Amino acid sequence: MKWSIKIGKFLGIDVNMHLTFLLLIGWVALVHWQRGQSVGAALIGVLFILAIFLCVVLHEFGHALMARRYGIATRDIILLPIGGVARLEKIPSQPMQELWVALAGPAVNVFIAAALFFWLQATASWEPLQRLTVTTGPLLERLMAVNLFMIAFNMIPAFPMDGGRVFRAALATRLKYDRATRIAASVGRVIAVLFGLMGLFYSPFLLFIAVFVWLGATQEAAFTQMKSAVGGIPVHQAMVNEFKTLDADDSLQRAVEFTLTGTQKDFPVVSDGILEGVLRQADLVTALSGKSSQATVASIIRKDAASVESTEMLDTVVTKLNECRCDLLPVTREGKLVGVVTTDNLGAFMRIREAAAD
Repeated sequence: MKWSIKIGKFLGIDVNMHLTFLLLIGWVALVHWQRGQSVGAALIGVLFILAIFLCVVLHEFGHALMARRYGIATRDIILLPIGGVARLEKIPSQPMQELWVALAGPAVNVFIAAALFFWLQATASWEPLQRLTVTTGPLLERLMAVNLFMIAFNMIPAFPMDGGRVFRAALATRLKYDRATRIAASVGRVIAVLFGLMGLFYSPFLLFIAVFVWLGATQEAAFTQMKSAVGGIPVHQAMVNEFKTLDADDSLQRAVEFTLTGTQKDFPVVSDGILEGVLRQADLVTALSGKSSQATVASIIRKDAASVESTEMLDTVVTKLNECRCDLLPVTREGKLVGVVTTDNLGAFMRIREAAAD
């Protein structure tokens, strides 16, 4: 993800931090300093927010390690000011697998909250809950309260929260997957409306949650509907045969010329017809600010970019386009490039099929 930096690799999974997270740390430090009027108070605030996000990281590792049990890898974990995201290579195909992967994250928070509870009991470190605020009260008790909040919030039965995936997985044990998704998304939209109405009278933060839930439900429903619509259709029926490619030895200047003289954003890079990788437009723009225009495209291509075999089904393409957040997938046959599928031509293909079916 753009504007992210790697802060470590644990159990084979990269952990990245979005740079906006630094703004949150700075804001928390300022709030605590204003209340305590000391550097010590500011440091306690920073320590508190770092402890919270350690819990978030552990939550995401819960998802990642459970997914690993089912043979699903995790590309990375990203820390954002609003939480964390474990980017799985794919969504579990079996409902019960999705259910356990979704539950694994909140289960970590249950364990953390329970451990803190027993520690506070053993040390008699309790403060009355009414005295707890964001900036006051024992740090460990505040951290326990945050974990309890994370459990409750994540188990709301609405996408993109874990509860939405648990709800969908439970429905999918009895219903078809796409119908289960539609029902879960509809429930999510209802919850979003309720949050929105409450936000109008109580807290603007609830309005933010309402928008977050509504968009998550809509996106999940659209993604599943698209996968269902193209299921059983081979990739070669929808791929584009006329497209531009770059050679691994071509210069960045040639890539710029291709970009400016056409509508294609990303370019497959080949060597003797064999796919070497993909040059994304964003990578080209970034490279031009620090490299000579005569540098070769081989120096900036994504060699691990997703591709698809021509004999695979289009629902695989939908999944891969969603996972890589890209506009183009190369189509190969026995390692050789034979076409591409783009988000634009896939959308056009679906519209034509829908029109023909009416």
